[in-house]
Amino acid sequence: MFKPVALGATPLLLTGCTGALSTLDPAGPRAANLATLWWVMLYGSALLFALVIALFAMAYLRPAWVTRMTPAQWIVGGGLVLPIPILILLTGTALVLGEQLLPRGDAPLRFGAHAERWQWNFTYPDGREMSDDVLHIPAGQPIDVAVSSADVIHSFWVPRLGGKIDAIPGHENLIRLEADEPGTYWGQCAEYCGPGHDSMWFRIEAHTDEDFTALMEGGQ
Repeated sequence: MFKPVALGATPLLLTGCTGALSTLDPAGPRAANLATLWWVMLYGSALLFALVIALFAMAYLRPAWVTRMTPAQWIVGGGLVLPIPILILLTGTALVLGEQLLPRGDAPLRFGAHAERWQWNFTYPDGREMSDDVLHIPAGQPIDVAVSSADVIHSFWVPRLGGKIDAIPGHENLIRLEADEPGTYWGQCAEYCGPGHDSMWFRIEAHTDEDFTALMEGGQ
């Protein structure tokens, strides 16, 4: 009976992994790295949990087997031999995927995102500024966003395109994003910054190269 129920509930559970602000519905390579890391961590922790439960079951069903092991054997086996391979796998995966998130080298375009309670002002590579809480970018290529703040600490986050980074007064943090294809990608301030925090949304509009070029030229 459990199997049909589990299979029937699977589609309902998977619907929670999609949406405009879902990190598990990536729309860019850096967001895909984060989603992969999340799934690896989930499976790794599930495996560790299953091993611990198996030991509990053995202790309950085969107490004689448990008593034959010394405390030192339990410490070495259960505390070192059992978790270390899984932890090495998880740590290695985190290091490899995390390294790929860093803005290495020069991106073709650099934008600015300046937070001010409670809105975002965006600067384009040609120096123009826009304050309508919309950032237009080209799809299919990496771009850098220099994030800063005018007042308190905010946090710039577009879940489907990449990780989050703090906007700190007097300091500039750099994050690299990329959209696989044209579309609208929602972002938010992910750091509580006062009574207007819940309305501090923005969106990124990704365009084809031709449409982005036309948009930039048309705004001059």
